[in-house]
Amino acid sequence: MSVSAVFVLDLKGKVLICRNYKGDVDMSEIDHFFPILMQQEEEGLLNPVLSHGSVYFMWIKHSNLYSHALSKRGTSSYSDCLCVCVYQVFTEYFKELEEESIQDNFVVVYELLDELMDFGFPQTTDSKILQEYITQEGNKLEVAKTKVPTTVTNAVSWRSEGIKYKKNEVFIDVIESINVLVNANGSVMSSDIVGSIKLKTMLSGMPELRLGLNDRVLFALTGRDKGKTVAMEDVKFHQCVRLSRFESDRTISFIPPDGESELMSYRINTHVKPLIWIESVIEKFSHSRVEIMVKAKGQFKKQSVANNVEVRVPVPSDADSPKFKTSTGHAKYVPEKNLVVWTIKSFPGGKEFLMRAHFGLPSVENDELEGKPPITVKFEIPYFTVSGIQVRYMKIIEKSGYQALPWVRYITQSGDYQLRTNT
Repeated sequence: MSVSAVFVLDLKGKVLICRNYKGDVDMSEIDHFFPILMQQEEEGLLNPVLSHGSVYFMWIKHSNLYSHALSKRGTSSYSDCLCVCVYQVFTEYFKELEEESIQDNFVVVYELLDELMDFGFPQTTDSKILQEYITQEGNKLEVAKTKVPTTVTNAVSWRSEGIKYKKNEVFIDVIESINVLVNANGSVMSSDIVGSIKLKTMLSGMPELRLGLNDRVLFALTGRDKGKTVAMEDVKFHQCVRLSRFESDRTISFIPPDGESELMSYRINTHVKPLIWIESVIEKFSHSRVEIMVKAKGQFKKQSVANNVEVRVPVPSDADSPKFKTSTGHAKYVPEKNLVVWTIKSFPGGKEFLMRAHFGLPSVENDELEGKPPITVKFEIPYFTVSGIQVRYMKIIEKSGYQALPWVRYITQSGDYQLRTNT
């Protein structure tokens, strides 16, 4: 599916920039977007796709801007992805995508819109490739465009030809973030794992890579059931991965982009035992003080170590005169956020640590109004994945026959990690 036009609007609905690709939609149709949006907001029926007659508006909001793709042929997830793609490319170029960055870079923005799509169909959507011939210095644009990189006409649009390295290597990072919500009674209310496989590729030529994981569906297809497997959901791939191959036999086969990229992301919907367990006792003595005791326990393997652990404990907004005592690490009061932040640089698995805090408390009158924010925890555990996902192999095939080294690193980190308290 193609789009007819792309618009960028400010928060008042004023058109900052637009590109008409097909001429089959009246450009004044954009004037209908804001009234429809306001009406849906009032009715609580906000939708990423709005329509007026036979014209469809696919839109996303970011910062103080709205990005739109207009189409006369109904809608699809492609149009939504296109809006996100435009946003991502602009952000790569301008770092902070705001009204000012559009106004200050009109020439570059129009160049990008022309290269991103041809007659409404996607053409070159990789910002690294675009940056080879569209620069942010206006006086360089014409010179830069005289030589169009091979990636634009090449079937492998995300990788240039003629790349050479003295030492051929691939670095693979498997990063898993744990989302956990624990209620005040200590029961896990919700949990899941969001994973990402990132590459740093330093390979010459046009190599073909094949990545093997302990994928449960693959093992079932091939009749293997030995060892631990993982069931991945919501799998999303970089455009370099051959989707037809993956869908037929679960092989992850691709010609990689040069340098850093995210190869794939996934989610594992499973019960996760909190890796760092927190117990807290918060005692308030009316009109005098509040005393906090927090115990943190590492519920992961003893040979693993969590790094840069932060336990963030909420305190009343009118607390003052903090005093702390910790069995390890150090605690500090962050009054602008009404938090005690307990930092532990190195937290071995199976260990328990204690932190006590004492605050003066002039009043407790606004206690009910403040609510009960949860304790949150940040951490990173290297050489470990909570799901058990493993890179079984990385095969690197290139016509020159060079030998290349794949390096794999596993990291588990906290995502949205919250533990509610009774007090």
